[in-house]
Amino acid sequence: MVWQAYKKVRANKGSSGIDKMTWEHLDKNLKTQLYLLWNRMTSGTYFPKAVKEVSIKKSDGGERKLGIPTLLDRVAQEVVKSHLEVIVEPKFHSSSFGYRPKRSCHEAVEQSCKNCFGHDFVIDLDIKSFFDTIDHKLLMQSIAHYCKDKWVMLYIERWLRAGIVKQDGNYVDRLTGTPQGGVISPLLANIYLHVCFDKWMDKNHPEKPFERYADDIVVHCRTEKQALFVLKQIKERLIKCKLELHPIKTKIVNLRGISKGKYVKKYDFLGFTIRPQWNKIKGRGMLMPSIFISDKSEKSVLGKFKAMQLHKKRISLEALAKEIRPIIRGIINYYGKFSKGHFRFICHQLNRRILKWVKWEKGLYKRSALNWLRGKFKANPQLFPHWLLVNLKAKD
Repeated sequence: MVWQAYKKVRANKGSSGIDKMTWEHLDKNLKTQLYLLWNRMTSGTYFPKAVKEVSIKKSDGGERKLGIPTLLDRVAQEVVKSHLEVIVEPKFHSSSFGYRPKRSCHEAVEQSCKNCFGHDFVIDLDIKSFFDTIDHKLLMQSIAHYCKDKWVMLYIERWLRAGIVKQDGNYVDRLTGTPQGGVISPLLANIYLHVCFDKWMDKNHPEKPFERYADDIVVHCRTEKQALFVLKQIKERLIKCKLELHPIKTKIVNLRGISKGKYVKKYDFLGFTIRPQWNKIKGRGMLMPSIFISDKSEKSVLGKFKAMQLHKKRISLEALAKEIRPIIRGIINYYGKFSKGHFRFICHQLNRRILKWVKWEKGLYKRSALNWLRGKFKANPQLFPHWLLVNLKAKD
């Protein structure tokens, strides 16, 4: 189990923890280090080190705090995760998609859009600081309900109690939450919300469909009255589970229903926006829920292109294409899953950055640069993946 866990964690790479052990060092001393880890885990003498706090920027301008375990602690967490996942995975709700094998963001978004056809109102839930506020006692009770293995309970409890080494070097005890960045944290979060939310919804509101991706939750209702009532009940339920809804980010959405109050007409879910769009069906115009790339995602993608500073790269067009091709293909594969036409604007903006590269590299004015680039397009229309979506022959 330790060896299989090491191979999984090694494939994911990742940075060092507070002990500063690198993958190169671990690989050179692999037999000794894994033997020590196995020996300690089998004898009950394994104690994890504190996690290293790292900050990453959020798209809304804030910061998200991650807790990075040491490499060996990551391997140990994978041992427990692999064992526990086999037990709890069959118990999870069919509308839970986050961090589960053979489940994807696209499935969650697609189901969310389908459920909008019979439900005009949506409750867009946002749990405030979810990973940092999970109650340890309630979490351990939730795990114990499904898993009776004492060694699993022992090590999860030790990981939860392991402290944090802040960025200024100070050590802080962790009293609540499970650090984002740990291998087992997503599974623990799923178990907690499975008990606190999924099973509660099944019991109390079985007729209200929902989608949950980790702590990102969308609940569907038929009327405004239903939405207000269910939101009130969800707030009360989460308070009992020592969780709190974000007062600003949590909202009711009216896609196409009749309401007394004023509500927004769209909601964002996993990088996409779901909103009504007029479509002609058998000659009649109908307001249909549709999936688009969200404004926030579009801004993020354009920001990524800007940060590349393509026009300053002194390489051939073919080398430029090879460098950015994986990024473009990843964007198309994710955001173009439902309709590639929804982000043509992004493709045109990327073409303008490539055109700027031509102007700088070849010393050409705009029209001459555009003609040169169109010649490249004609010779090899597959050079850049997005060229299959936008035609350079047309006026750009």
